[in-house]
Amino acid sequence: MIQRLFDIVELRSRQAPDAVMLSAKENGTWRTYSCKEVWDTSVSLSAGILGLGLTNPVLEAEQQQKIAIVSPNRPEWVITDIGAQLTGGVLTPIYPTISPDEITYVLNEAEAKIVFVANAEIYERFKDAFANLPALQYVFSFDEIPGVRNWKELVKPGSTIDTNMLDRIKPETLATIIYTSGTTGNPKGVMLTHRNIASNVQDSMPAFTFADKGSKALSFLPLNHIFERMVTYIYLQAGVSIYYAESMDTIGLNLKEVKPLVFTTVPRLLEKVYERIMNTGMELTGIKKALFFWALGLGKRYDNHDKGSLWYQLQLAIANMLVFSKWREALGGNVKAIVVGSAATQERLVRIFTAAKIIIMEGYGLTETSPVVSVNRFESEDRRIGTIGPLINNVEVKLAEDGEILTRGANVTTGYYKHPELQVGIFEADGWFHTGDIGAWVDGRFLKITDRKKEIFKTSGGKYVAPQVVENKMKESPFIEQMMVVGDGKKFVSALIVPSFAQMRKFLRDTYPDLIIPEKNEDLIKMKEVMAQMQKQIDKFNPSFSHPEQVKKIALLANEWTIDTGELTPSLKIKRKVIMQKFAAQVEALYAE
Repeated sequence: MIQRLFDIVELRSRQAPDAVMLSAKENGTWRTYSCKEVWDTSVSLSAGILGLGLTNPVLEAEQQQKIAIVSPNRPEWVITDIGAQLTGGVLTPIYPTISPDEITYVLNEAEAKIVFVANAEIYERFKDAFANLPALQYVFSFDEIPGVRNWKELVKPGSTIDTNMLDRIKPETLATIIYTSGTTGNPKGVMLTHRNIASNVQDSMPAFTFADKGSKALSFLPLNHIFERMVTYIYLQAGVSIYYAESMDTIGLNLKEVKPLVFTTVPRLLEKVYERIMNTGMELTGIKKALFFWALGLGKRYDNHDKGSLWYQLQLAIANMLVFSKWREALGGNVKAIVVGSAATQERLVRIFTAAKIIIMEGYGLTETSPVVSVNRFESEDRRIGTIGPLINNVEVKLAEDGEILTRGANVTTGYYKHPELQVGIFEADGWFHTGDIGAWVDGRFLKITDRKKEIFKTSGGKYVAPQVVENKMKESPFIEQMMVVGDGKKFVSALIVPSFAQMRKFLRDTYPDLIIPEKNEDLIKMKEVMAQMQKQIDKFNPSFSHPEQVKKIALLANEWTIDTGELTPSLKIKRKVIMQKFAAQVEALYAE
């Protein structure tokens, strides 16, 4: 059983030295890195880092050297991760999208002496912060930047590893500190050991039975997130070659180029894929449009545990030939599965994509659990739509009296860096970790999330409301891009909504051909026709909920919530408190007498 992360890469370098391990676009062409090249470069980099005289492998987390990285996904990210591990150091990844104040806080607390940055844009963004960090001694860049030392200076070809030193790096040695963005307060550093992550890799491997050696994965979720980073090591151990998308804007093109077998994503990005497909369908005419929506209707009824009548199965087979085959082609024509995590996925999307023979493997976990706790498998008998699947191997879960999910296993963090006080009430003496999520069992083996414990609120009438449940259902409307339910301590439930402006404009053109449609979203949301159409969507879904949960009033917002504007975390979860603060006036107006 592999218990140190770098051993996965070392083993692959011996088993298949010439196989492609990593690849990325360089000057418009895919540049591949073999297993042996990745391992040898990582070893050489570790020698260069040790040559700086800063790092020694020790067991005490406080004394281990912290090595920061600020970069989007690229082969150098993974090589730096492995190289840092081989020095006994602790990689501290930082999202390139955070503010200079946040990076100053993180690097000060971690006392990082080395920072690797990807490019000139990131360096310019943070160079003033770097200048004010007393512990920071070295900044290296992956791209060539005038006046900045290049990481290639540290790569010492022909270097070898001191095996005595490697023996000092144990499974319980700290491998990384991941600072969670959080929705309020300062980020907190989750400490994960080699055993934490390596155990999660080994225990999640059985869920990837479909991944054959030599197949490809496309990677675009940030490696700063433990989800993508842990899955990376699954790919490496399984012999799957990882290709890095050039950017979020080129994912569609890169899917067609790479033709991956699998990729990971978060619900928000899956929703975006679906929206693009829907927009294409809306532009069709005649029989093609009729076929598109006929197939879509079949997909919405799909259930892998209730196959439906022979007539339904025949129709679905025809839909796959005529319509869904084009969806698969748009994803490269080879995708077998999409692994989804980080937040709740709309049931409707799981049904439709799976009906189209693109298996959605929705899972669940937290940074503190390295991250996977449960996941729906590729095999139908171990998948249940509307749940987050069965537990992975060697991970336990129990539900507290209030429904909170408690978990324990080798994957659970050792704690929060320099902040043991944050662990009070979260870690129990017998190893159980409080996730903060409310859940339930389906058929005794499939875990289901109902809401975040801290997000459930109570109306002034004393009724509890789980906002995520309402939001996920209502976002099935093609007219609702983003939504946040409010009403804590209020007489009734309301919602802030970002409309799907493309869908709304098409609706207005088709329904009111003589209507002048404003170009600015700020003007569009003021139109009575827009408000009426949005209210129809709310009225359609409200009967799905009890009277206290139903949305009584809505406020439309003109701009999409994003990471850059501060309403979303880097993993694309909404920051409820930030949104409440930014749109306090709109919320107040909803409850004005």
